[in-house]
Amino acid sequence: MRIFLRIIPSVSGPCFVAMDNPPADNSSKRENLAYVMIGKHLHRKGIPVPKIYRCDLERGWFIMEDMGHTSLQDHVSASEDPLPVYEKVMESLFRLQVEGARDFDPAWCWQTQRYDRTVQRRYESDYFRDAFLCLYLGLKREWHELETPFSHLAEMASGADNNFFLHRDFQSRNIMISKGNIGIIDWQGGRLGPLGYDAASLIIDPYVGLSSQRKHKLYRGYLLLVKEHNAKWIDPFKKYFPYLAIQRNLQILGAFSYLASVRKKSYFKAYIPAAMKTLRDLLDRVDDPEISALKHLVDELGSREH
Repeated sequence: MRIFLRIIPSVSGPCFVAMDNPPADNSSKRENLAYVMIGKHLHRKGIPVPKIYRCDLERGWFIMEDMGHTSLQDHVSASEDPLPVYEKVMESLFRLQVEGARDFDPAWCWQTQRYDRTVQRRYESDYFRDAFLCLYLGLKREWHELETPFSHLAEMASGADNNFFLHRDFQSRNIMISKGNIGIIDWQGGRLGPLGYDAASLIIDPYVGLSSQRKHKLYRGYLLLVKEHNAKWIDPFKKYFPYLAIQRNLQILGAFSYLASVRKKSYFKAYIPAAMKTLRDLLDRVDDPEISALKHLVDELGSREH
């Protein structure tokens, strides 16, 4: 959790923001170090992340460039047609993924060095089971029938090339819009991973609830960016994207449930229905019998809502 303290205006240069993330344990100390090392790396690559001017890792203090006050979520809610801005965001994302991977040192990462099965199970599918099904919905504790779909999802998601830079929380609240420019924040969970994950995270983002038509336009637009760079990446991207999107959706539901139930941030409850609808849509489009038990469960939960 990063706490922004104050904006410090500058007459002759850029504005600054002071940020506080005091380390409570060794894990949060590693998180702060990852924030600094990855942030400086991305800034050197010309990625639109704020420049870090000063930091105190022991106290968790950062003085950094101000990227503005308007998030992509705010922009979408105030715009009749957000797609032109999304096009800029997609271009920034693709540069982040490709350029960010060049000379990236996995030792900077604070959780795992790559998007791997540990992430896919512990922080995504199992997270969905424990935080959403068991804790938030109060359903049974044992879900043996989900072991096969969860293992299959992890197997498929692991098949994607994971040598790109992965932000892992690339959604509208972590993208800033200022004078038409894009700013990317909260990259501390960065690691190496597949192209499709961050693109899926942006497209299925429940904070903005894009229509199916707009989601498809974003998907096609991203495919064009990939094709222009390397047409050989297109077929693998199409193959693994649905599985990565499902993984991300499971993570979203787990995170929202945990934040609402354990952290008592009840406003996250408002986004759970949209995330559930997106998960149903994704599972409907994937014709894969190995995940049928998950599909049946989600369909059943959907019918209970009515």
